[in-house]
Amino acid sequence: MFDLAAVQTALRQYHFAGWLLAEFRGSNVLARRILGMGEQPLTSRRFLYWIPAEGPPVKIVHRIEESVLDHLPGDKVTYLKWQEFEAAIRGAVAGRGPIAMEYSPGNGNPYISKVDAGTIDLVRGCGASVVSSGNLIQLFESTWDAEQERMHFEAAQITNAAYEVAWKFIASQVRQHGQVQEVAVQQAIMDHFLAHGATTYSPPIVGRGPHSALPHYETGDGPDTLIREGDFVLVDLWAKLNQPRAVYSDLTRTGFVGTTVPEQFTKVFQVVAAARDAGIACVQEAFAAGHELSGGTVDDAVRTVIERAGYGPYFTHRTGHNIGQEVHGNGAHIDNLESREDRLLMRRTCFSIEPGIYLPGEFGVRSEIDVYIDATGQVHVTGGELQRSIVAIMNY
Repeated sequence: MFDLAAVQTALRQYHFAGWLLAEFRGSNVLARRILGMGEQPLTSRRFLYWIPAEGPPVKIVHRIEESVLDHLPGDKVTYLKWQEFEAAIRGAVAGRGPIAMEYSPGNGNPYISKVDAGTIDLVRGCGASVVSSGNLIQLFESTWDAEQERMHFEAAQITNAAYEVAWKFIASQVRQHGQVQEVAVQQAIMDHFLAHGATTYSPPIVGRGPHSALPHYETGDGPDTLIREGDFVLVDLWAKLNQPRAVYSDLTRTGFVGTTVPEQFTKVFQVVAAARDAGIACVQEAFAAGHELSGGTVDDAVRTVIERAGYGPYFTHRTGHNIGQEVHGNGAHIDNLESREDRLLMRRTCFSIEPGIYLPGEFGVRSEIDVYIDATGQVHVTGGELQRSIVAIMNY
């Protein structure tokens, strides 16, 4: 539910003159969510909602869709002609600044660049200065309440338990039949989710051998997917409770189909685990000291460990992502590789830390955990104990 008082308090906290939320035919899903419009049908005309740091908001709406923002507080300005539309914007923002919009300088962070360049030009042409609303989006889109926090911790118990299901299933099938298809392991995990009241937008990744070196491998069936003794296996799974407003848990672990794990796998795993732990420590130390911390800074801390070990070229994705009602949420990601993530990590938000080393044609190791920062600033690593070594699956 939209809370005007909370938004205006945040605007003053960030020293913004206001927040201009602009939307056209679904172009700005973030604005729609902030304004409580997620379930409403898309409109066919542009609308804007101006929230000043002080005073009443202004709704700028087209004459034939003038009721689109009636659920929100504020004065209404209707337009028909484009000249009236532009005049309404000037009346709201002329000479003001800084004004927050869903914009990222140079499109350095495409996750929050939802307003087209022409609209930004129009606002700047009114003598207003524009800044990114990235941290505001986090505050009102990505922070969890107590109920969502509870649901995450419950989901984390289910995802953590799924690994014992997976390892035992692989071990039993290999003993009985000498092999098991990746997709059968995937289904065993899905059955576990269903039995425990969890759901997911997409089935987990189960990748054997060279498949594990593909970060977004799509699990399949057929001769190339048969897991046998001596195979390396990566399992990446994610789920949330099958309840309204539930949030995800997202974990990745690795195993070897044998009773001992060869050194070639252990060597790479130890580098990945050290990088993961460096990321966790970076977050813990910053919040313990009360220092601000960006997602990009954590990515740097993790990536440095892998680069120093000589595997830099084989860590081919960002360190992590925000987690929410979607497994890839809209808050700060742990990224200074694919995008310039300068948004701050906030209390009551969750994100993954998941470094990986992917050796093409051989195998890939990823270790993914979730980090939740609660309302007091305490840093929680969720999803069970950290994986400290590759699982010897045939010991199950």
